Amino acid sequence: MTTTTSRALPLTAALLTGTVALYMTLVAFGNITDFGTNQAFVQHVLAMDTTFKDDDLMWRAVTSEGLQNAAYVAIIVWETVAALVLIAGTWFWLRGRAQARRVSTYGLLMVMLLFGAGFIGIGGEWFAMWQSEDWNGLDAATRAFLMSGVVLLVVQLAGERTGRAT
Repeated sequence: MTTTTSRALPLTAALLTGTVALYMTLVAFGNITDFGTNQAFVQHVLAMDTTFKDDDLMWRAVTSEGLQNAAYVAIIVWETVAALVLIAGTWFWLRGRAQARRVSTYGLLMVMLLFGAGFIGIGGEWFAMWQSEDWNGLDAATRAFLMSGVVLLVVQLAGERTGRAT
């Protein structure tokens, strides 16, 4: 492997990890500075008030404003921590540190869990978000999940090629 090739993959991992870090930073920043917009989104999804109102599903609805807000704050905290972990991962890649792969992997998995398990699984299926014409975030969640997954693959390849097993 040439020197150019051996440097290209870690640089690619750094830039792509940085891209997801930027995305998550902007998502968290937006949710913190414009708290009410996505708060309403979370409240409607959890309340299931724009779904088909199937009696077999409506028992799942969370109508307590306190629980809805707690869920939203937990989402924002998760987004913020994921952004910070990904920023650290990007920094480690750029500095050639051995922990770059491991830290980036943790951050990317946090994003994939949020959007995959949280928004697609729990929001989409458990709270039937797919039924709502007004409060359906499945397309955006799928994009974030797939983007993070592709970057995770690159990060794993970069770690293998550069001998970074951590």
